[in-house]
Amino acid sequence: MKKLLACLLTVSAGLGWHVAQAADFPSRPIRMVVPFPAGGTADVLPRILSDKLRKRFPDGVVVENKVGAGGNIGAEFVAKAEPDGHTLLVSPPGPIAINQSLYPKLSYDATKWVPVTVLAAVPNVLAVSNKLPVNTVQELIAYIKANPGKVSYASQGNGSTSHLTANLFQSLTGTQMLHIPYKGTAPALADLAGGQVDVFFDNLSSSAPLHKGGKIRVLAVADIKRSPALPAVPSFTEAGVAGMHAVTWFAVVAPSGTPPAVVQTLNTAIVEALRMPDVQHRFAEQGAEVVGNTPEQMGRFVRDEAAKWQKVIRDSSVTVD
Repeated sequence: MKKLLACLLTVSAGLGWHVAQAADFPSRPIRMVVPFPAGGTADVLPRILSDKLRKRFPDGVVVENKVGAGGNIGAEFVAKAEPDGHTLLVSPPGPIAINQSLYPKLSYDATKWVPVTVLAAVPNVLAVSNKLPVNTVQELIAYIKANPGKVSYASQGNGSTSHLTANLFQSLTGTQMLHIPYKGTAPALADLAGGQVDVFFDNLSSSAPLHKGGKIRVLAVADIKRSPALPAVPSFTEAGVAGMHAVTWFAVVAPSGTPPAVVQTLNTAIVEALRMPDVQHRFAEQGAEVVGNTPEQMGRFVRDEAAKWQKVIRDSSVTVD
């Protein structure tokens, strides 16, 4: 009985500490660390969100860019921060679900992130140069098979989402293309529009304007359904390539050890902001569809994503060199 009482007192003390943490939270400005440069979708979405969160958290919400090493520099900074909810990572998949399978050694453990919520998802698209003599996904597959290793595809760099998505496509279709890595989206899109490269698996938000302007052609959306931003473009499932599902998502995670009550406070505030019509409208302008799930749902989703991309990386021998 004494042991049971001691155990109950220990649990009660722990619960009391978590409740106190939640009651005192936040006690200073919340830092939302974006591990990629300013100006891109990864940076724009948290800044839209932070404007709304400042009304909920009077101490302030600050967005900081800590870039480099595929997002690992910003991720390391957050992973080593005090686990009290005041320092968060807001990032696309790399530092949360992919980099642990790409890099031989990381200075943080991506499996230890505490999920808060997925903010939004932007589907990847298959974009081709106007010089390529194809108009559908099946025509592209036939053309690549007739010209193995000669059709080139751009990526945002080795190990990037576009690189992995292209490898998923090749695996599912039994095709082989020539990889041309670029340093980011802008130069890759410029060369696609100029005809210097044939194919680019880009995210919808950056390719859609060039598609609508007739500079490139988007043949399919890598999602389970069509995108409202490009309603005339079929999904890969409609185009006959089952399993070709690749979206760039943007999520919020906290350092290991962050109290559940604090996580729930953050989740509630963020999801409420995401449900605001003006926030959804501004996200849609970026080609992003709001998600706003629970920490538990996000945890399951991230585990599935990590397993999927780990298989692609392993099967295709993708490296960051």
